[in-house]
Amino acid sequence: MTRGKIAVLISGSGSNLQALIDSFDGRNRGEIALVVSNRADAFGLQRAAKAGIEHIHLPKYKSQSRADYDDLLSQTLKEKDIEWVVCAGFMRILGSAFVQEWRERIINIHPSLLPAFPGTEAIKQAINARVRIAGATVHFVDEGTDTGPIIAQSAIAVGNLDTVESLKARVLVTEHKLLPKAVMWAVDGRISINDGVVTISEAEQPVISIFSPIVESE
Repeated sequence: MTRGKIAVLISGSGSNLQALIDSFDGRNRGEIALVVSNRADAFGLQRAAKAGIEHIHLPKYKSQSRADYDDLLSQTLKEKDIEWVVCAGFMRILGSAFVQEWRERIINIHPSLLPAFPGTEAIKQAINARVRIAGATVHFVDEGTDTGPIIAQSAIAVGNLDTVESLKARVLVTEHKLLPKAVMWAVDGRISINDGVVTISEAEQPVISIFSPIVESE
């Protein structure tokens, strides 16, 4: 069985990378073939090394433009025959030329129920807005800020006592379940996009789970 090669882009601890590593067990059509970090100290590089996955540090130098960096990244991916790009905490904005070249093959995980709270500090935005439901979204990357077609979402209740840190930790738990599921759908060829709307074959529900409301005591 031919396996679609996946590159995971990271910048930090790589907990979502670990969730992907733990989920791909050889029975899937995809394989994580490369991990790329823009930071040399990203712990995710150690996770890749432990799993025996090829990994590289691809820094952006001050002399490089964003376009130059994106060109280098794209060339690196093509040299490794990468088919899918997964952004798992990659703290760099991908330019329009890169997005166009890899259109509908770049998947991102975002800690909110998009289109609510795009961009940075999504959890803080949710806490400040006093929403009752938060969660995570897996989506294709387009030229906008977290505006690409939504693949799947997972929702959790927000408690009255939740802080940015406590909600962030609980959203991260649901990210670890959501991202591998969505990536498997993609590499298994189960996803189609029509007019910006994602359809998943076999009518699988794209909302993974909605947890019961939290009962809290002071």
